[in-house]
Amino acid sequence: MQPIDLDAHWSEIRLRANEIVAREPALKTLINETVLDRENFAECLTYRLTRKLVNHATSIEVLHETFMDAFLHHPMILQEVARDMIAVKERDPACPDVLTPLLYFKGLQSLVCYRVAHYLWNQGRTEFALYLQSLISETFAVDIHPAARIGCGILLDHATGFVAGETAVVESNVSILHAVTLGGTGKDRGDRHPKVRSGVLLGAGAKILGNVEIGEGAKVGAGSVVLKDVPPHTSVAGVPAQVIGKASEVSPALGMCHKLDL
Repeated sequence: MQPIDLDAHWSEIRLRANEIVAREPALKTLINETVLDRENFAECLTYRLTRKLVNHATSIEVLHETFMDAFLHHPMILQEVARDMIAVKERDPACPDVLTPLLYFKGLQSLVCYRVAHYLWNQGRTEFALYLQSLISETFAVDIHPAARIGCGILLDHATGFVAGETAVVESNVSILHAVTLGGTGKDRGDRHPKVRSGVLLGAGAKILGNVEIGEGAKVGAGSVVLKDVPPHTSVAGVPAQVIGKASEVSPALGMCHKLDL
């Protein structure tokens, strides 16, 4: 996977920001604070997101330092965020450019914050990571355990009610609608959450429970309850979910077609 040119990405964000200010002067303060007064992409992310979390926190300075430290010492986060932004632009017809999800879409915003919490978890700062998880949940209504592993190029559309447990895995280039649960099935510890492979499309309200695998390029219908493995490139639906056909696209996540293929 070729790395994204973050300088070019940042230049595009600033271009869109200037266009917004020209069209809508009422947003000048927001755009200046978020983008035009910032020196780089990392500062832009930090200023926008720490200010959304601060209403529930004790110190914006601590949050600001934490985010900037994560971006400085693990710059791959910026690559992942840029790919998420591009994924939203390419797959969501309501998104006109890469800046819009950073300003307004809580799916993208919550993913950025999760990525910082995941960094903290991997650094052994588990208490602070869990605290950040709680802030994300209160602010965005999205609850992702900081130990969960989520790839890049993720579209978390609308996002409200999305839950991912401690041992959940979501590979890159996956699209997820609101109210999706990647949960466990009981009190067992250990590896107990779903594994979602690349190219998967998870419909609104889908519940995937237990250490089950959603195979590459599969499609899960809205409102389904998945309790067993789903083969690659297969459509499933129902309660409990059953195979209803083959997915017509190699990567349903990219096409975003929720019509189930019989």
